[in-house]
Amino acid sequence: MIYCSKFAYKTTRKGLESAKTKEEEKEFHDVLVGFIQVEAEDEGRASAVETKLVKNLKWGFKKNNAKGIILHSFNHLSESKASPEFSENFLNSTFERLKNSGYETYQTPFGYFLDLEVRAPGESLARIFKSF
Repeated sequence: MIYCSKFAYKTTRKGLESAKTKEEEKEFHDVLVGFIQVEAEDEGRASAVETKLVKNLKWGFKKNNAKGIILHSFNHLSESKASPEFSENFLNSTFERLKNSGYETYQTPFGYFLDLEVRAPGESLARIFKSF
């Protein structure tokens, strides 16, 4: 998780051919961005992993006085990857739980490579790593 005073993205190209065609460019301020890697072993324990993820995102949000939470799939960097279908459903479910809890929540386009702009302050809780 990275607390960003500014986070912006622009779709560049599809990473998954099955991804819906989308040209999108957005900018956010004062948000907590979850760079989320869904691994193959998460498929058998999705509920527990999702609960821990939501809890940690809420904690990071509060500690940084953020205005929103952004979920960003980072699966393409891992050797252990869940299926694209599972990963997308997992992120959508996490998004719904956060939204239903009253958090301003957003997602970057799933299945795309993005140009990213990340501005993060040099504070101790601005960068948080958690593995489940």
